[in-house]
Amino acid sequence: MTRSATDTADSSPLPSPEERRRLREEKSLSEEQVAAAMGVTPATVRAWESGRASPRGRKREAYAKLIGSAGTGGTGAPGTSESAPQDAHDKRADRTKPSSSPAPAAEAAPTEVARADEPTATDRPDAPVPALTPAEAFDALYVKNAAALFRQTFLLTGRRSLSREAVERAFEQAWQRWPEVAVDRDPAGWVRAAAYEYAVSPWHRLRRAHRHPDPPPAAPGARALLDALLELPPSYRRTLLLYDGVGLDLPETAAETEASTPAAASRLMNARAAVAEQVPELAEPSLPTGRSALLHEQLGALALTQPVAAMPAARAIRDGSEHKARLWTRAAIALTALIAGIALVTTVTSPVRYANPPAEQVGGAPPRGGPQKLTPQDLELQKKLREELFRGPARLVPDLR
Repeated sequence: MTRSATDTADSSPLPSPEERRRLREEKSLSEEQVAAAMGVTPATVRAWESGRASPRGRKREAYAKLIGSAGTGGTGAPGTSESAPQDAHDKRADRTKPSSSPAPAAEAAPTEVARADEPTATDRPDAPVPALTPAEAFDALYVKNAAALFRQTFLLTGRRSLSREAVERAFEQAWQRWPEVAVDRDPAGWVRAAAYEYAVSPWHRLRRAHRHPDPPPAAPGARALLDALLELPPSYRRTLLLYDGVGLDLPETAAETEASTPAAASRLMNARAAVAEQVPELAEPSLPTGRSALLHEQLGALALTQPVAAMPAARAIRDGSEHKARLWTRAAIALTALIAGIALVTTVTSPVRYANPPAEQVGGAPPRGGPQKLTPQDLELQKKLREELFRGPARLVPDLR
């Protein structure tokens, strides 16, 4: 599942680097085996165990399950209460329950907003997976990801109406191609890529409603960060949002932006430098990991400044998608019938044989050019020349001395 721009970087707690190595050796796993299971190099595994780097995105969750640290609460110390994961799940469930009155703004942490990959009871490995119909599965995906995807798209465009339109269109495309999306390894990522692609399209500049961004936030820091983001090229802005905001690792970011990993890394570094010029506090951490964490927190706070637009219900999205599909199908059928009718009329009305008109003598026309019929005198001269050709003088042969 994907992470929203306001998700915390440590959604899957990991033990300390020393404890990671101990857990790996306790399971009799070599660095090469862990690297093969995670799809990385052994050097990356050594970096994880030495503290120089840490897995991100889906690799973080898979690594935690592989070394068996899911029940340690992120400390790596044995003997921790086994109810910690369930308590954390209950807290997350309470946080996602609808409330009759909005919570005060002071009580909401900057990074605690609707996540795009908030786990449900069906995500627990010991819970039975109920059989869902396609409509129910789509509705669950929409409810879990629409709000977070709207906030992400707003950070990408700075326009609320365009963000809502991009999210709606992405989910409509997902429902039209649901057999493909349902079996995708990351359905939320599929929808996110479609929404981002639509949001950064340059054709929106030609539409009067999307030419200018919405009024910036009132807070000076949030306004400066949003202005810095919108001044970046779309590819740089998208790379920065996916890596530092959503929390994808570099290969996943490069794949989603259709770029090579070195190109994505270059875009990320240039985008961070450009944003740090306008927001100096982002340049204070000396380590790249600290800058990434600070930028992640700032992006989460900026996303919270914009309330989620009134998104339509999931059923309305499905009905709208089916309605558009029917309209396009009818339009295609009508165009095909029109072309077939024109071809039929042309075939019926066109003549099958063309007759030459009778010849008419035209007076006053100039004489016909080109070779004319030979006169008797010309024929006699031609005959004479042909006879003399064989009875002419002998060829002159040079006399060599």
